[in-house]
Formats: sequence, C-alpha cells, structure tokens
Amino acid sequence: MRCFDIILSGMGLIVMSPLLIIVFLFSSLFQAGFPLFLQQRVGREEKVFTLIKFRTMRPETGSVGTHEVNPDQVTTWGKLLRKTKIDELPQLWNVLKGEMSLVGPRPCLPNQIALIQERQRLGVFNVRPGITGLAQIQGIDMSKPELLAQTDAEMIRTMSIFNYGKYILLTACGWGRGDRVGKGFS
Repeated sequence: MRCFDIILSGMGLIVMSPLLIIVFLFSSLFQAGFPLFLQQRVGREEKVFTLIKFRTMRPETGSVGTHEVNPDQVTTWGKLLRKTKIDELPQLWNVLKGEMSLVGPRPCLPNQIALIQERQRLGVFNVRPGITGLAQIQGIDMSKPELLAQTDAEMIRTMSIFNYGKYILLTACGWGRGDRVGKGFS
C-alpha cells in the first residue's frame, strides 16, 4: 500500500495546493496562533513523530485527545475545517514522508497510556498510523481505548486494496462524522 500512499499523497498535495494556501491565509487572518498545528504522536513501532494539521482550536488548548477538550476551545473557523475534514489535509505531508499512511489506525498522543497499552497488546503499532480507517468510519474515538484498539486490529487483519480504497472513499463522502455514525459499513 506504500506505493499508493506515495502516489495519492503526492498528487493530493499538488492538486490541493491552491486550497492549502487559501486555508493557510484565511487561518492566519481569522484565528489566533500559527495556522498549522504541530503535535507529537505515536507512530509505527511506537516512534514519536510530529503530526501536522490546520489549527482548529485556540492556541492555549492543552495537548489532550479531542474527546477531552472543551468544545468551546474549537474556533468557528475550526468547526468548518473539521466538518469538511480540510484540517486533515496537511497530514498528506506526513504520508509522503512515510510517517503515516492514508489508511491506518489514527496516531495517538504519547500521554494516552491506556490506548498505547491496548495497541501494544494487539500489535497495532506494527503498521503506519493513518489519516482514516475503520474506527473513524464507525465513529469510534479515543475515549474508548479498548474498542478502538480492537477495531484497529480488525482493520489491520482485514486490510486489502479494496478496503483501503473503501475507507478513503467513505471518509471523503463524510462517514465518521456525527451525522453518519451507526449507519453501517464495517
């Protein structure tokens, strides 16, 4: 799948570059802090890397899982970026660099010990983390570490070119947002 990651992320960065530039400029104008959000995440073989996204929360927000953040910390502009998943586009750079895949378990924070332990137990760290995957399609977040790790392990066990494409397509169509959760596809 690495060859698909390289081709698709490279093409995505080229094709989306006008949008990336516009979002960067608008973010600079409409919210405080640097437009890009850099955060340490745990990747393949438990190596820590710097994940890059567009900033959606106020700069003073602590480095915790999204499910632990007060919703008021998400800016109005950030809500739009999240709803459209545009905030995730800079991660194409992480994919191109080989730190991530387009499809894989979402990379966790180093302080999410329960999730790290479950992922260690199930061998989830044997693969690159991804921008999207089965857990995201099913609306499972990091607040349920055991379920998340089990879903990640199931995705890894059943990964195929078909599922790789399916997860990308379903994510692009909006699956995994609150309005789609629980409507099928495993």
